[in-house]
Amino acid sequence: MNINIKTWVKIFKALGNEGRLKILKLLFDGEERTVTEIKDAIGISLKATSKHLISLDNLGFLESSGKKGGVWYKIDLGAHPKVKEILRRIF
Repeated sequence: MNINIKTWVKIFKALGNEGRLKILKLLFDGEERTVTEIKDAIGISLKATSKHLISLDNLGFLESSGKKGGVWYKIDLGAHPKVKEILRRIF
């Protein structure tokens, strides 16, 4: 996939935020987690966690599914192999 400069700016902006980076690190194991589980694991508010998840989802970094009375998130970097390699190196 050939990513243009504007898209890379959005990606690096997302990766430059501590909360979003913590979320990606947590989800990098491929396990699904709820917003509450993510919030508890990284130690930020539910509102901030939700905003970060929306940002990451808008970039196509996450897959979400509604089940068991909530929304479950897992990492999905299949469309972003270069980003996946960057994250693999730092995590």
